[in-house]
Amino acid sequence: MNVRPEQHDGNEDSARGALGSTLRYLREKAGKSLSQLAEDTNYDKSYLYRLEAAERISKRPVMEDLDTYYETGDLLIRLWKLARMEVFKGGYKMFMRYEATATIMHKYMLTIPGLFQTEAYARAVLSLWPGRTEEDLEEQVAARVGRQDVLHRKPPPNIRVILDESVLRCPIADQKVWAEQLAHLRFSAEQSSTTLQVLPLAAGFHSLKGYGSLSLLWQEDGGGVVYLEGNASGELLDEAEDLQKYRLAYDQVRDLALSPPESVAFIERVMEDYPS
Repeated sequence: MNVRPEQHDGNEDSARGALGSTLRYLREKAGKSLSQLAEDTNYDKSYLYRLEAAERISKRPVMEDLDTYYETGDLLIRLWKLARMEVFKGGYKMFMRYEATATIMHKYMLTIPGLFQTEAYARAVLSLWPGRTEEDLEEQVAARVGRQDVLHRKPPPNIRVILDESVLRCPIADQKVWAEQLAHLRFSAEQSSTTLQVLPLAAGFHSLKGYGSLSLLWQEDGGGVVYLEGNASGELLDEAEDLQKYRLAYDQVRDLALSPPESVAFIERVMEDYPS
């Protein structure tokens, strides 16, 4: 299908604007009003309007449904992926691009990895940021959950995560959401492409202490980058010497962590304190 969408004023250079105008173009080409589209798809009329006006970023299943409805293959999914990237800023946006195409990921985490967060947990954590509006919150949640598309690639990336024990000792207020998150973390750890190890507090001081969370990402061509993430900032490093230095530090910390089976058992023991 040759799609030549009109553009919304003020969004000409925006991927979000391109997605919104494409949605409007497809609806009008199909001869549907917003009310008719809402009735056909079971999505709220005001929600569909805001997608077309580029005021909201949807979740992937919405775009899948609309691609099916309009018979547009994966056109809307591809536009949505570009629009989703606009939610991220600065170096984090570049990190997201590397993560989306990485074949190997090694992570040392002081938080539940975004790739393994449930939607409810992501919403609970992101809502704690001061001054965040409801619209901004939903956009951030959709963007974070959308990152998990990478887990469904064929083949999926090989992911190794070292999770600091302090993360498992820091529940959120909603115990049901926390219990579901722990169960999802255990499920993630049991996937063939994922290796999860818990770093016990008893391991003491180590080479990554004080650095924040660390991600090492390798691409299909063998190139790699380092991403260091603190509470409100991040730094992307792409020099070979940085990659070598942090990989060595990562390996040293991995030697201190529990084995994968011990780590799953550790998570299960924590889960006993939070029955779902």
